[in-house]
Amino acid sequence: MSPFVSVAILWVFSAIIVGVMVSASMLFGPRGTNPVKHDPFECGNAPSGSAFGRFSIRFYMTAILFILFDVEVVFLYPWAILFRRLGLFGLFEMLTFMLVLGVGLLYAWRKGALEWD
Repeated sequence: MSPFVSVAILWVFSAIIVGVMVSASMLFGPRGTNPVKHDPFECGNAPSGSAFGRFSIRFYMTAILFILFDVEVVFLYPWAILFRRLGLFGLFEMLTFMLVLGVGLLYAWRKGALEWD
């Protein structure tokens, strides 16, 4: 049996489950509309201000830096698991990787991306 048969079977079962869930939702779900359902919801508070308000670039910079360093830390786990097998080459590769991350952090720090006013 081809190894792709198991993947195809998984896809078929997934499609069946999705079809059943969507069909059940359409059959048994509520159909009535209410004007309150069309109002925007902001953490239980009544909406205030325009939906097209501008946010400071600091929000985006903080989010991007968090994602960048969070994703980069994910690469440390496989390296730690295979540390003995990778040997000295793996150590120098990870030190180079950490050096690049450190330079990026230093650059962001110098540019003031970590300051919150």
